[in-house]
Amino acid sequence: MNFSLPKLEAQHLRKSLRKEWIETNGLGDYASSTAPGCNSRKYHGLFVHSVPPPAATSKQPAPAAPFGRHVLVSTLEESVSSKGNEFFFSCRKHPSLYFPRGHEYLESVSANGPFSSLYRMGEFYLRREIMMIHGLSLVLVHYEALPAEGEADPVLLTVKPLLAYRSFHQLARANDVLDPACAVAGSGFAITPYRGLPTLHMEMQFGRAPGKKGGGAKGKPAFEAAPDWYYDVEYFVEKERGFPSLEDLFKPGQFTVSLRPGASVFLSASVEPFAALAPEGATMQQIWDGELQRRGKRQEELVSSLGSPLLARLAMEAQRFMVRRKVAPSRGRKKAVPDLEILAGYHWFDAWGRDTMIALPGIAFCTRDAVFGQRGAAILYNAARDAKNGLVPNCYSADGNHAYNSVDASLWYVWAVQQMLKYLPREKGNFVRHCWPFIKQIITAYSSGTVPFVQEDRDGFLHIGNRDTQLTWMDATAYGRPVTPRNGCPVEMMALWYNLLSFAGSVAEELGEPQPVPREKLKAMARLFKQRYFTADLMGSYLVDVWSPTFIDINLRPNQLFALSLPFPILSREDSGDIMARTRTCLVTPFGLRTLAPSGIFYHPAYKGGPDQRDSAYHQGTVWPWLIGAFGEVALAHAWDKEEEAKRLLLTFQPLFLTHLQEAGMGSVSEVFDGDPPHEPNGCIAQAWSVAESLRLLMLIKERAPGVFAAWVALAGEGGDSCEY
Repeated sequence: MNFSLPKLEAQHLRKSLRKEWIETNGLGDYASSTAPGCNSRKYHGLFVHSVPPPAATSKQPAPAAPFGRHVLVSTLEESVSSKGNEFFFSCRKHPSLYFPRGHEYLESVSANGPFSSLYRMGEFYLRREIMMIHGLSLVLVHYEALPAEGEADPVLLTVKPLLAYRSFHQLARANDVLDPACAVAGSGFAITPYRGLPTLHMEMQFGRAPGKKGGGAKGKPAFEAAPDWYYDVEYFVEKERGFPSLEDLFKPGQFTVSLRPGASVFLSASVEPFAALAPEGATMQQIWDGELQRRGKRQEELVSSLGSPLLARLAMEAQRFMVRRKVAPSRGRKKAVPDLEILAGYHWFDAWGRDTMIALPGIAFCTRDAVFGQRGAAILYNAARDAKNGLVPNCYSADGNHAYNSVDASLWYVWAVQQMLKYLPREKGNFVRHCWPFIKQIITAYSSGTVPFVQEDRDGFLHIGNRDTQLTWMDATAYGRPVTPRNGCPVEMMALWYNLLSFAGSVAEELGEPQPVPREKLKAMARLFKQRYFTADLMGSYLVDVWSPTFIDINLRPNQLFALSLPFPILSREDSGDIMARTRTCLVTPFGLRTLAPSGIFYHPAYKGGPDQRDSAYHQGTVWPWLIGAFGEVALAHAWDKEEEAKRLLLTFQPLFLTHLQEAGMGSVSEVFDGDPPHEPNGCIAQAWSVAESLRLLMLIKERAPGVFAAWVALAGEGGDSCEY
């Protein structure tokens, strides 16, 4: 697939500013911006570092200090001087104007590898590439002066780092607290603007010139301290989202270096001196080449094993959400150790328990990748370790103070375990040791009433919450109130509970242990579920969203699919026809499923406006891509002609699989889309469960209808063009 923009599209800010890229390193750090390099969000930055929590000692508790992701380097102001002319090729937005206007020099941009921009300024060309190095808190910027006809004179490259040094949820303003002192050493500097945050190290080093052992440049890179503030940098997307949007950035000084055509230079940013990061004295060029080789090898392995560049791309994209970060000691952990976790989405989401369990099968298991499969299994084992009173953490915290405010995360945990055993049957022994005891704890906690806001009735149904709680995945709050409280017995909660009890019964039987729930009670639950949840209107039958003795929510939502999609479905195949028909007619879009049918009185056609406006629409019609996994699984499992159903699914969601990958977060899948056409993408530009369930569905289609999948790939050319059989 091709993730690039030609000259006219790259220079067209109305289009190019809506296309974003992101580079990650597997540690929670990232670099990200828009295609023209103009930051449009407070979350954009050249070096966004995941600051670890402060360490405690045996004698003293951890000091109070900020941790989590921080934008250290926001952007760079870059220019090239030649023959008395200075060309600024970076881009920023200030109120009512763009300055500099470097997008006007763009010839092309590409996110096919490291993010690359090609500029033409006068008679010469300059390529800039940005890449994070896997496993290191290090971002490298590579500048290469390309040979041009008749242009042999050197050019002077000037780079001015602009620092934000604040949490990525906040904005910075000029202040007297910041310490501007730079420790200048050689071709770089170190600065610690604020106490409690890490020191920033930035250095410049020549790269390799074609056909030369040296850098092919004149002189040496130099850094000159020249502290200053840049005022009122504007992030227009934050303004659209109803948040403060102006920031002041601090410039510690500037780098300068003279480059001849064909020469290149690297700029590094890290929280350690480059020499401390580089193995065995490696140069920046060697680190860069090594990362390119690692990525190329990984891509080749995935294409070979999955048989498709599209699947390989989605697999690589999915795996970027799995990060390793050092966390503070917590219950059951004597010291700080690296832990694996799934970030729910880039840019702003941290690790969420529910999102982790839903995304994990697509990220770690469905491709049958041995390494990531083992890592995914480790996440499940650690989740059981971190559980509390039968609850998986809903929000993970690096300091160990997790939040346990979700009633469905533990039930989704069981589904993730089932998927692990499906794809990694060799984990059965570890499952029995690590997961099975916790699953029995879940049953005890939920059935005994010890889980807050959960009560099991005599029929085995789980009643959850009240009108002031939001405990399921539809958990938005607007204007101080839950938008969809769903108090009572939500349909997917009952489906997940029945799946858990049935699965536990099968495991107990295999291990020779007592049944957690008598089989007759499970059969009675299924019969009663059918009586309580099926309803009908003029368009046919479907399942109500929430049942309770005093209130029934008859809104048509996609949650009904889980009564059919889970390994132990509470409904039979004979019950699927009407449910799937209504879902196709009212909820399915080319980019996912609506969270509410357009006929609902609270339906919102678009996800836009300020926080309360967007949260009001979040689960009231807004389209979520992750739901295609359950929908596709039911469609394939219950279809009489699986090949025809596979064709139908591929053509239905082709805009998501092909066209959208070249939009918004280039190469990734967005969090949500508008409910009404043209279904504009919104929310996070890269959402873990959106990518994971897209990949899992494609893998299901490939496995169950391989010929259909191969033909679709061939006809589509794995680009953005449509195809028909």
